[in-house]
Amino acid sequence: MKRGIRRLALAAGGIALVLGTAAAIVLGPYALRVERFEADPSAGYHAPFFLYLPRGAGEGEVLTILVQPNNSGTNSDEASVHEKDAWWTGFGRSGLARELGVALLVPAFVRPAEDWRIYTHALDRDVLTTERVDLARLDLQLVAMLEAASRHLQARGNLVRRRVLIQGFSASGMFANRFTLLHPDRVLACAAGSPGGWPVAPLEAWSPEGRHGEESEQLPLPYPAGVADLEALVGSPLDAAGFAAVPQLFVLGALDDNDSLDFGDGWDPEHAELVERLFGATPLERLDDAERLYAAAGVDARFLLVEGVGHDRRALQRHTTDFFREVLAR
Repeated sequence: MKRGIRRLALAAGGIALVLGTAAAIVLGPYALRVERFEADPSAGYHAPFFLYLPRGAGEGEVLTILVQPNNSGTNSDEASVHEKDAWWTGFGRSGLARELGVALLVPAFVRPAEDWRIYTHALDRDVLTTERVDLARLDLQLVAMLEAASRHLQARGNLVRRRVLIQGFSASGMFANRFTLLHPDRVLACAAGSPGGWPVAPLEAWSPEGRHGEESEQLPLPYPAGVADLEALVGSPLDAAGFAAVPQLFVLGALDDNDSLDFGDGWDPEHAELVERLFGATPLERLDDAERLYAAAGVDARFLLVEGVGHDRRALQRHTTDFFREVLAR
């Protein structure tokens, strides 16, 4: 009996050793090099963030930072829930960082449960208007994180490019698109996958007939439908020339019916109704109009529809990877 128990214990120990070794092999390249930065309100950010620098990245050349906004997919007032998700998000994108030879920054912004209408992970309108200091202007908080990360990397001997790559999918794709709109001077290139059914139109108004000009009736497009009231929200109008110059990729699966306009946390009802009335009831119906509006604004943007794919980030990632590789090669 004792011998049987001993054998079982040895077997269990062997299995644990194998699993532990496998976990170390898989997680090691990321876990051993990722750094956690504590929230620092005095520096301008109220949430922690993670910074991962792959071995050899930036050696002999200017280092680029890739921003991956966090998107836990759930509401919780427990910061640890979103921080844990941000860590694993960084692990999931660490292979991309190694492939591109870039540093990776993942913020750990809270998506609140009590104040659930503040859709932080999508950088929605409420983030620009809330009086909650910890959740207000997450775009500026991200800029402050980038400054802190750059100082840290420079202190380690890296030359760091001021402009960053930023990518996201679904809510984080909305964040990436909206951050680029608010801070085009900080973005080298943006890739947004399935960005909530509608990327922000870089125009103040559009007509129901689809014309943009003085002769047609114009309907204002408030943020995040467009930028009609952007100056009132953030204190400055859209830098149209700067935004137009940023290379951008929008990629959508042809079977994707995930639409943030259907939910009250990401959109005010009147703004969602306006977008649906002007541009269509589904993300797929709106895609051509979105491309048309970006072209009307002279934006360096590509819109890609991928057949046979639904709301699936992994199935679309290669298009973003190729896009970033092309931008970096320039």
